Amino acid sequence: VAKLVCPRGFFSYLFFFLPAAVSQLPTITNQSTTQVAYPFDEDFTFKCEAKGNPQPTFNWTKDGKPFNPLSDPRISTSSNTGTFVIKNHGDIRPFQGKYYCYASNDLGTVMSEEIELIVPIIPKFPKEKIEPMEVEYGDSIVLHCNPPDGIPPLHIYWMNIDLQHIPQDARVSMSLQGDLYFANVEENDSRNDYCCFAAFPRLRTIVQKMPMTLMVTRSKHDNDSSSSNASKANFIKERKPKMLIPPESSSTRSSVTVIKGGILLLECIAEGLPTPTLSWIKVSNDLPQDRTVKENYEKILKIEDVSTADEGTYQCTASNALGTTKHEFRVHVEEPPRWVKKPESGVFSVGSVLLLLCEAIGNPEPTIKWKINGKPVDSKGVFSPREISLVNLQLHDSAVYQCEATNKHGTILATANINVLNIPPLILTPDGENYATVLGYPGFLHCQVFASPTVLKDTQSLEGLPYYVHENGTLEIRETKKEDSGSYICWVTNSVGKSAITANLGIRDATRLIVTPKNPQVLKSHSVLLKCQSEYDSHLKESFKLSWRKDGGELQINSTDDNRIIAEMDTLFISSVKLEDQGTYTCVASTSLDSVTADSQLIVLDVPDPAEDLHLSENQNTSVRLSWKTGSSHNSPINESIVEFEENRWEPGKWQELTRVPGNNTTIVLPLAPYINYQFRVISINAVGRSQPSRPTERYETPPSAPDKNPENIRVEASEPHEMVMKWEPLKPMERNGPGLEYKVSWRRQGVETDWNEELVKKHSLTLRNTPTFVPYDIKIQTVNNLGSGPEPNVTTGYSGEDFPDAALSKPEVEVMDSTLVKALWSEIPKDRVRGHLRGYKVSWWKTGSMLDGKRHHQDKHSLTFMGDRNYGMIPGLEPFSEYHLTVLAFNSKGPGPESLPAVFQTPEGGKKTESRGLRELNQPYAGMYGGISTQGWFIGLMCAVALLTLLLLTVCFVKRNKGGKYSVKEKEDLHPDPEAQSIKDEIFGEYSDSDEKPLKGSLPSLNTEIKTTESADSLVDYGEGDHGLFNEDGSFIGAYTGSKEKASVESIGSSTATFPLHA
Repeated sequence: VAKLVCPRGFFSYLFFFLPAAVSQLPTITNQSTTQVAYPFDEDFTFKCEAKGNPQPTFNWTKDGKPFNPLSDPRISTSSNTGTFVIKNHGDIRPFQGKYYCYASNDLGTVMSEEIELIVPIIPKFPKEKIEPMEVEYGDSIVLHCNPPDGIPPLHIYWMNIDLQHIPQDARVSMSLQGDLYFANVEENDSRNDYCCFAAFPRLRTIVQKMPMTLMVTRSKHDNDSSSSNASKANFIKERKPKMLIPPESSSTRSSVTVIKGGILLLECIAEGLPTPTLSWIKVSNDLPQDRTVKENYEKILKIEDVSTADEGTYQCTASNALGTTKHEFRVHVEEPPRWVKKPESGVFSVGSVLLLLCEAIGNPEPTIKWKINGKPVDSKGVFSPREISLVNLQLHDSAVYQCEATNKHGTILATANINVLNIPPLILTPDGENYATVLGYPGFLHCQVFASPTVLKDTQSLEGLPYYVHENGTLEIRETKKEDSGSYICWVTNSVGKSAITANLGIRDATRLIVTPKNPQVLKSHSVLLKCQSEYDSHLKESFKLSWRKDGGELQINSTDDNRIIAEMDTLFISSVKLEDQGTYTCVASTSLDSVTADSQLIVLDVPDPAEDLHLSENQNTSVRLSWKTGSSHNSPINESIVEFEENRWEPGKWQELTRVPGNNTTIVLPLAPYINYQFRVISINAVGRSQPSRPTERYETPPSAPDKNPENIRVEASEPHEMVMKWEPLKPMERNGPGLEYKVSWRRQGVETDWNEELVKKHSLTLRNTPTFVPYDIKIQTVNNLGSGPEPNVTTGYSGEDFPDAALSKPEVEVMDSTLVKALWSEIPKDRVRGHLRGYKVSWWKTGSMLDGKRHHQDKHSLTFMGDRNYGMIPGLEPFSEYHLTVLAFNSKGPGPESLPAVFQTPEGGKKTESRGLRELNQPYAGMYGGISTQGWFIGLMCAVALLTLLLLTVCFVKRNKGGKYSVKEKEDLHPDPEAQSIKDEIFGEYSDSDEKPLKGSLPSLNTEIKTTESADSLVDYGEGDHGLFNEDGSFIGAYTGSKEKASVESIGSSTATFPLHA
């Protein structure tokens, strides 16, 4: 238990607040002010409310005499206050007067400020007969209104009987008093319905004066028709100005008094002919321009918010052509009383000293009067006009002291309640209060005390860190710890007695927060979920609250369109994130004791905004500088910009990429092509993507120029022997550089012609006819337009059209490798007999008979194509122990030449090997296949059985092929072609085909009953399809193997060849 003793000087703040249990002087808390009793009001309330202990009683005075509200049945009163209400039954004039309210109890009496009730009379103009007024033309006159008295404000209007305003100007105007002044009259001023209306808005009343008649007459000189007499009359009436307000007859100077803070109004109205004009000055100073207004045709000078600096002399001057007149106003600024020092209420102990000060200023200087308990006091030996001093105060000196300051502009009243008390301390804070604070935060325990005399100092009080006792008795424990929890006692002692209370302090754990994820980066249109994780003291569970804020402002839950932002306690979900969602999101956790926040910065990523302010500068014929301002990068730096162009001559409306600018550079010199009408735009790129294109620049047209490029991909194509077709890639529109594009084609025969043949064409091909067959030409093509020619072109070699080879090869030689493979050798065709580009050789063979039965056969013709310039080829897939014929022909791009004479050869029986070691190894499985068969006794019978089996196998394969089936080897090889095997095929075996383009589905059967159709045979058959060739057993490629009927051999070769292009 800790002990707290309140310090001295701790009760000064209580001088203005006394506990209800302590005796208190009366204090007026509410009262009425001056009021007007309008006839249309139902009642009139006089408020007078006061507090005190004991409860005050109330008395009233009216015009300095006692007034009892209960004495009149028209007055109703309220209990416990001095307030009364006067009912309006028609005649309330007897209640007009000045009232004071007095509130009294056993300790003293307090007087209210003056309350005046004004009972106005209904204003009326007197009923009178106003005689017509006659005035001569040019004279001045005043129509007086003389409005009746009434409650201000008063508004006066001059109108005719039809309620039309009388026109006013510099000649005719109304004064501040409401009179209508004519500086000089004219004939059109004559009328019989000048009416003055007086309006009293607060009385809701408008009254009218009887109409007045004004007649303007001419003098006898005016009635004379002689122009000289009329001019003389006018001359007599003309006069210099004369002041009507202020009247010139009284003085040329006058004095004016104005209240400080009010409005100064100075008025000058003059008569004369011609009509005078008015002007204003302040003598020895300038008019305050910011507060000065001239009204009513310069006749009124108005200065608002008057201060003492506005005192001085003001002069108005009336002028016309005949002279001037002046008037001076001496302005005095006065003010009602205002306080400099007021007496102050207080609580005093017995024996102390009292000093009350009262000082007020004003103009004129206010008089000071004192009242004690509502009554004037004798100042002899007790007080001076400005102060009251009392020593050795006693209980009976408790009283209400009032100071009244008065001058002709008003009265002010100040009240001081002086309470002299001698009581034990009163602790106003309840005993046993429970307090709580958060660990590490300050803790506050209250002990509000009232004491008179003041409390005494106790040396055992809690002092020093971490304790601090405030003047109001509150104990503050700074940076609380867990051990600070417990009970504390507040002791208060003065010379009369002592009091104490107990207070309990609990220490709670601080609330903690974290928002995850921290500072997320989210793509626009994606979603994000923020989680607010919190920890708080279990004692604070009931008061714990979570809320979300964005950028410091309240985040309305589920208030967005389509519920896009949803906040539910500790989670905040934002779907379809927009750019405006970027900001700082704060989770706020609050309890009854603390409040903490945690932030997360949401960063929204998006493609850049389009570039702006595109500008072209440094204009050249083939370049221009483009500059721009980048748009917002939306939190992802711009790493590249694309410059696009569009031209309206060749491909209008099509935007094409011109160049790319790295990083965030915003200027580049663009290379341009001649004869193009450009416009440009910029696309910015960041990690998110591309921006929308910027607005395009203005058009920028480059001048035309001669070509700077020649055609490319020059080639010669010819389908006929005696012609040559030259073709090339035409220039793109952007490469033309100017109008009138043509191509200058030059050619000459190599080794024969020295001069160039030339021709200009607009298309991108040229055909020459009647050329020799397959001879070389030099060719060059140059671009030309209206402004000149392109650069000197390169020379390309091309050949005129090809023809069929015209020479047959000599009879080929055949070298038998084994029973199924031979090597064909032939002599090369002379180059001058090829008549084109040599494409290769075609070897054809056919079986003429079997050496087993001696019968002649007429089987289909087979062929292999060997590409390139070579003199041998391997012929696979032959039947053992058979006779064959073999021919060779050469072919070019045009087609095949004549066949050679056939070579006749025979294959040995199965198993016979030759000296070719490589091929022996290649065909190991077939080696010895037929060895010794022919010497066996059972050979003839076995061959019959094998023939029947072979026929059956061929039939099955034929049916399978017609159904579209394939052997598995073929499928595997199609899926996994071997590039090495392809090269072997090209080099050794060539291309095997027949005219029907039908693949073989099996090889001929072996003569050995132990040997069946093998995997190697399957490989040969399968790879004989198409142009892919065959493989040996070790995987070596054999060639494309096809069969053809003899009569179709030439056609098959022709159909399989392609046109041979010429390349530079």
